[in-house]
Amino acid sequence: MNKSRRQNRKKKKRSKWKLFRNLAFLLLLLVGAYAVYLYYTAGKILSESYEDAGREKSDLREKAVDPLEDNVSILILGVDESEKRADLGAYRSDTLIFATLNKDTNRVTMLSIPRDSYVYIPKVGYETRINHAYAHGGTNATIETVEHLFEIPVDYYVKVNFEAFIRVVDALGGITVDVPYELYEQNSKDKADAIHLLPGKQQLDGEEALALARTRKLDNDIERGKRQQEIIKAVVDKAASLGSVLKYDKVLKGVGENMKTNMTFSEIKSVIAYGLDSKLHIESLTLEGSDDWSTGAYYYQLDPTSLEQTKTILKEQLDL
Repeated sequence: MNKSRRQNRKKKKRSKWKLFRNLAFLLLLLVGAYAVYLYYTAGKILSESYEDAGREKSDLREKAVDPLEDNVSILILGVDESEKRADLGAYRSDTLIFATLNKDTNRVTMLSIPRDSYVYIPKVGYETRINHAYAHGGTNATIETVEHLFEIPVDYYVKVNFEAFIRVVDALGGITVDVPYELYEQNSKDKADAIHLLPGKQQLDGEEALALARTRKLDNDIERGKRQQEIIKAVVDKAASLGSVLKYDKVLKGVGENMKTNMTFSEIKSVIAYGLDSKLHIESLTLEGSDDWSTGAYYYQLDPTSLEQTKTILKEQLDL
């Protein structure tokens, strides 16, 4: 009798183990299938986002860089492509963030460039607001302006419009950020005061996050730049979390035709590896300066000493 019971218990254990093994195998198959699907989707979407900017490398580089081997720089352009801006005759860059990626130190340095910075624009041959560079010559004119300003190569660029930002944040299920004060801001369709936020740490959807990133009514462009960097960090943290893995397909589809870059799919994969590294350190920089109304229009005059210090930091990050 006891022998029969022992045999039955062994059979049950074997049956449970077999069920567990089969479930584990099925789970591995599903994970593998999802990984293949993501890879295919990413390859298709990001390949469609590629555009030839007509420059194999920066003129400030002796040879083309490889993000797997070299420290590289990326210029992030947030472009206002709303109907209101189109009616005014030309799109302008609403956000400019210059980032350097150092593979040896696992450090990303992000510099926000105030949109009203008074700088020399090579495309037109005179000084004006830096966000006018895009209106005069698009992405390449903006890159030339940034390279002239910092005397540092811009290896890659990523250009996104408001829709891409909104869809990525929504695909991730929102992001958690600290809203510094109560604010009313227009939405992506330029509807005045459509977004109302109260101060405090909270979760924001895409439209709300965009409003926080754009607003500067109660402070200035420097604080605006700091907020934008914090929002980018929040997006990176959320995307790197385990719970966001199953949302990656929505994130990719959210980018879709709303992003343009001169990075190939292979180069994008190398750059994404930075963001997924648990040892990644993100450093934020700002450009000091002062408000200038001397011409009758508003400009942000960059402080020469701060500009030189920033150049030194960025060059060190790129080992130049």
